[in-house]
Amino acid sequence: MELKLINDQGQAAATVTASDALFGRDFNEALVHQVVVAYQANARAGNRKQKDREEVHHSTKKPFRQKGTGRARAGMTSSPLWRGGGRIFPNTPEENFTQKVNRKMYRAGLAAILSQLAREDRLVVIEDFAIEAPKTRLFAQKLKAMGLDSILLVTDNLDDNLALASRNLPNVLVLEAQQADPVSLVRFPKVIFTKGAVAKIEEMLA
Repeated sequence: MELKLINDQGQAAATVTASDALFGRDFNEALVHQVVVAYQANARAGNRKQKDREEVHHSTKKPFRQKGTGRARAGMTSSPLWRGGGRIFPNTPEENFTQKVNRKMYRAGLAAILSQLAREDRLVVIEDFAIEAPKTRLFAQKLKAMGLDSILLVTDNLDDNLALASRNLPNVLVLEAQQADPVSLVRFPKVIFTKGAVAKIEEMLA
């Protein structure tokens, strides 16, 4: 599989040979959907909480007499049938949202995403991506010179200059190869790999 290699001006300079198993795989929409949904579900924190009828603030007094009103019997206002009453099956912080995805499926899903990005010309390779100082201005100027706006940069070695210079740009994310995840890969319109990152991710997903 040949991937496009660009220079510092964002122009295609040559090609890079990459693994067909990783960048030339058929797209499996169902598998990619499952991997992306599972990744997002596993990132959820069980922090939502609702109250049951025991926990809501209420009076234990009977709201009205048992007979003679024409209304249904009511024992207390904490009933789930009443406005302001407790929930029947409340959400608790202990709720578990995790979904299991086998390692083989996860790797195949990542390979399908990378292959589709390469087919759509959304994935390119650069020899190296570095800036001289941890300045957001320098990073933004380099992107502008390359004709890029919203990108995911996957590098083999994330130094402090790249990490500090990119974190204030809302449409830019810089990750090391081992941190590349399916959600970030499908989120950005353009994905740039350094040559070292291509070799590292091929080694990881081989």
